[in-house]
Amino acid sequence: MNAPFVLAIPRTRTFEVVTSAARLAEIAPAWAALWQRAGGLVFQHPDWIAAWWRTTPHQQRRTLRIGLAWNGDRLDGVIALATFKRSGIRILEWAAKDHSDYGDALVAPDSDPHVISRLWQHVFDQGGFDLVYLNRLLPDAGVRGLLDPASHLRPNHRSEISYRVVGPWQSGAEWFETLSKKARQNYRRGRKFMEEGGAVRFRLLGADDPREPVLARVAVLKRLWLARHGRASDLFDEGSPVLAALVSVLAELGLLRIFVLELDDTIIAVSINFEQLGTMMAFVTTYDPEYERASPGMVLMMDYIQWSLDHGLAKVDFLCGGEDFKRRFATQSARLSSMIGARGLRGHLAALADRVVHVTESWRAQPQPKAQTSDE
Repeated sequence: MNAPFVLAIPRTRTFEVVTSAARLAEIAPAWAALWQRAGGLVFQHPDWIAAWWRTTPHQQRRTLRIGLAWNGDRLDGVIALATFKRSGIRILEWAAKDHSDYGDALVAPDSDPHVISRLWQHVFDQGGFDLVYLNRLLPDAGVRGLLDPASHLRPNHRSEISYRVVGPWQSGAEWFETLSKKARQNYRRGRKFMEEGGAVRFRLLGADDPREPVLARVAVLKRLWLARHGRASDLFDEGSPVLAALVSVLAELGLLRIFVLELDDTIIAVSINFEQLGTMMAFVTTYDPEYERASPGMVLMMDYIQWSLDHGLAKVDFLCGGEDFKRRFATQSARLSSMIGARGLRGHLAALADRVVHVTESWRAQPQPKAQTSDE
């Protein structure tokens, strides 16, 4: 019997830049399939980008610039970008940058290894921006391969730190015993102090538990913390839909893990986490300053680290931020780099100004030679 005849039709490589929410919705299924094949983080999922775009309060100052590399009708590469206009300069940055801890492109594992460089060149040629600033790049980020004069990108001086807990422990209790005597005492002292005021309970919020009261509590506590430290974030503004939209994406993808520490019926600490690729990632954490003496945030962190290890996870990632409470528990860190590029005269002038400011500040930060006296 003759073998079946298969007609091989070569696919055609095409590139596209998405600029509208309608087109973003159309290509979401193909993007989600690529995300699954490429093993991407939630920050590169189309639903995460769509949730941000739908709720951002500064949409009038932004435009979507999402680069797509098609192989026939299959999506092989995505660079999710958007512009933000500041002081007359159109800055091209990661879409949902303010709420995404790690930035990178998505590439199909079986695609042309040069697809992202070709896609980036297409995005660059299409224009619509003056300055490029891509930050929060992990050491193994795929877009780091674009650092080449031909791609119009070069390293930038800005960097951030990411702390993690990684080790050979087989259980949470085993990890706990490796901590210093002082750390273990502080944990027990904090719990004892809270227990004097009522029953203390650590738990993972169930799938059927209502999230809205917890998210409202998080926003209130975060606004208190931000006010105390002179900061602001649209993620926690009163009435803002951003946090709920992003948390809903985590829940719909089956990644959401919300840990709470309760004193009787009052939530005194919360950590909104997500579990992905064998790692527990801490997205938003907060605590009630009324109980600051008991360090409820620290107690909750130690509880969810033990929970994670007990449930077979290999790593706890605190994501971006070099806060001291993260550093104290971390066994590993990663330096997140950034890169910058320019397009047109306005962009090159802005890049030059950024470099001049950095050089000037670095010079001022250096210890100056001691002035000699007349005797010397």
